[in-house]
Amino acid sequence: MSDNKNTALHDLTVTALAARLRERQVSAVEAAQHFLARARDHQSLGAYVAVNEEATLAQARAADARIAAGTAGVLEGLPLAHKDIFVTRDFPSTAGSKMLAGYQSPFDATVVRKLAEAGAVTLGKLNCDEFAMGSANENSAVAPVGTDAPAPVRNPWDTSRIPGGSSGGSAVAVAARLAPAVTGTDTGGSIRQPASFCGITGIKPTYGRASRYGMIAFASSLDQAGPMARTAEDCALLLSTMCGPDLDRDSTSLDVPAEDYSRSLNDPIEGLRIGIPAEFFGDGLAPDVRAAVDGALKEYEKLGAKLVPISLPRTELSIPVYYIIAPAEASSNLSRFDGVKFGHRAKDYTDLVDMYKKTRAEGFGDEVKRRIMIGTYVLSHGYYDAYYLKAQKIRRMIADDFQQAFAQCDVIAGPVAPTVAWKLGEHGADPLADYLADIFTLPGSLAGLPGMSVPAGFGEGGMPVGLQLIGNYFQEARLLNAAHRLQQATDFHLRQPGGL
Repeated sequence: MSDNKNTALHDLTVTALAARLRERQVSAVEAAQHFLARARDHQSLGAYVAVNEEATLAQARAADARIAAGTAGVLEGLPLAHKDIFVTRDFPSTAGSKMLAGYQSPFDATVVRKLAEAGAVTLGKLNCDEFAMGSANENSAVAPVGTDAPAPVRNPWDTSRIPGGSSGGSAVAVAARLAPAVTGTDTGGSIRQPASFCGITGIKPTYGRASRYGMIAFASSLDQAGPMARTAEDCALLLSTMCGPDLDRDSTSLDVPAEDYSRSLNDPIEGLRIGIPAEFFGDGLAPDVRAAVDGALKEYEKLGAKLVPISLPRTELSIPVYYIIAPAEASSNLSRFDGVKFGHRAKDYTDLVDMYKKTRAEGFGDEVKRRIMIGTYVLSHGYYDAYYLKAQKIRRMIADDFQQAFAQCDVIAGPVAPTVAWKLGEHGADPLADYLADIFTLPGSLAGLPGMSVPAGFGEGGMPVGLQLIGNYFQEARLLNAAHRLQQATDFHLRQPGGL
């Protein structure tokens, strides 16, 4: 949407709103108040789980002072919100779990700190699946703002449908214009899938690009932070701030300097080789999703890109591999939540072991318990070699498949998910149905590659469909360039849910 003086603040892109703030056409306080009011007006979507108006406005006033003094950062005064998997000093950090209800961190996560140092103002914390485990955002155990009990996040395009997970609150906040941009995390697709289901743009960078310090851990070899916004241009601006080495705090952080991901947004893409994996277009892909993805690929051909057939032969194995490795790491990471030092503790117990058992039984939800049990099983004596070690070997083969593919193409394109967002409760007691929805996002996560979702059209019920773009290691700028050029040729990223 073009910026003119009559455009409402919530209809501006990050880039346009940042320009207005720099030019002092609007103050940071006014922008923060505007988005806080929108969040209040749309509490029924369940996006926010914590707000602190006093802290937000204090940050906004400080931003206005820096703008007035001529010392503004690149994001000065820009309001944004954080997935409730990042710890924050001024807001509770619960990871969507009863286990951490009311927990107040003494420090900010590195990603939160970096955005704040660039001048961003925090609006609040956003709903997510418990410990980021889920594909629907129906697993949160924390009550959204304005409610007394936990409730699922609702997709603003159709409030009877899920928004995707685990970064569902993040995707809804952007889609419903409750924040111009947000942070998310992607372990097996949790930025890309909700971005697709809610019609916004989201990018997961190369594993290790963004610090995991202060990100409440699910699966340490997979978890990665990334931005979600309406446009690739906005994501490039945010990602440039979020990334960079954090070697003293995060052992998985890469010693690779931050870059300006906006530098090549407008480069031509004539001759760009886009790999089309045969395995992403099989019988399981819904016809409406395929039609939208095919339409986006035709746009690329019009822009001069070349479609190249490729194969990722172990795509099907990514689900069993992921659901061995991720639960194994989760069972280890979540062992710290035992009621001793922080978090929930059972009230009535007879001894230490009884306290452990009751605390964890009360504090964790069903999906988290399920993954802890699976993870503990595959790591146990007698099963480690048969399951975990074998999964790690296949993970390496999946990564090798991508390298063979990138010898033939520059980026890989395909669907983000096999269907559009499904109805709330539709998968009910069948967790495998949720797991299967990750089939196209898991391979890139297991390989540690950068990937993103770009709005590509609409499918059944008028629901958004995302195009997934996957790049080779450290090729975020190339992905963002390809996404930006598509968005210059289409308007899917500008459309918004009705009634908002």
